[in-house]
Amino acid sequence: MQNLKLMALDAEDLSVLSAQLQDAVLRVEDLTYLAGEQRFAMVLNRFDWSGAPQTSDGQFSRIRSGLRFERVARAQLSGIDLNDKSRVLSLLAVTFEAGEEPSGTIDLVFSGDASLRLHVECIEAELRDLGAQWATKKKPDHSIGD
Repeated sequence: MQNLKLMALDAEDLSVLSAQLQDAVLRVEDLTYLAGEQRFAMVLNRFDWSGAPQTSDGQFSRIRSGLRFERVARAQLSGIDLNDKSRVLSLLAVTFEAGEEPSGTIDLVFSGDASLRLHVECIEAELRDLGAQWATKKKPDHSIGD
């Protein structure tokens, strides 16, 4: 897997980031909102979906990645307790709902009815891989149980 460095400046770009981030995992302690800088950032372990279909040995890959959003006026949490720092969150999707152009809200939707809403002046996001990948045998599964 090659290290990613992607920017998102519109809703279409953000959907590309969302696809790359599906099933990324992080701890609550890895979330940071810097109100004075209007920046929201997180460090997460991204699953390599692009390499997953090619594997035949049951080995998949994850990579440590940084995700930041600029021009964030406000951040709201739902179903996330910032005091539960070791809780693991699994990111399902990143979406954008337009407001008065170019502003709007970016929603980060996690499993377990947890979400994070960023009120932004405009879309300005960056996803950057931070190091080497590592092998895992665990592939995220979204099938509905018996």
